[in-house]
Amino acid sequence: MENCILKKTSIYAKTKEMKVNPDYFTGKAILQELSSIIKSQEQKIFHVTFQNGAQTKLHTHTGGQILIATKGKGSLQMYLKSGNNKSKFSIKKTDKINLFEGDIVYIPAKKLHTHGSIDKHKVFSHIAINANASTNKPAKTTWYESDFKTKVTKILV
Repeated sequence: MENCILKKTSIYAKTKEMKVNPDYFTGKAILQELSSIIKSQEQKIFHVTFQNGAQTKLHTHTGGQILIATKGKGSLQMYLKSGNNKSKFSIKKTDKINLFEGDIVYIPAKKLHTHGSIDKHKVFSHIAINANASTNKPAKTTWYESDFKTKVTKILV
């Protein structure tokens, strides 16, 4: 039997908060990276807290993403992009679901989406699990700047 040192933490533990890139969110978000604490090699795991109606900006992942709502009310919105230009293309909202504490949802790889709080007066938080198991490479996120209506103005990567 291999020597294995198990690591555990709590999503409510005071862990080091990551510096959040304000280009990736529409308001204040707190990001705690959990995967390094538990020594996960196959996926990146984050506990994300969205304050006062904050949302992610449009983005995609190279692998699938799982969201597990842990507090408050949030939403997940899916978009379809059209056009092949890398810096300007049209988008159309295709689906929206509300997320409540305990809900879990899977977002397939390469699907354009946003998620975050829907209550401007309360916190929403979720666990985000990003995996890229089929390629055995770390999952990557591509971020976009948009007016959230029809056009994407630039890729932030």
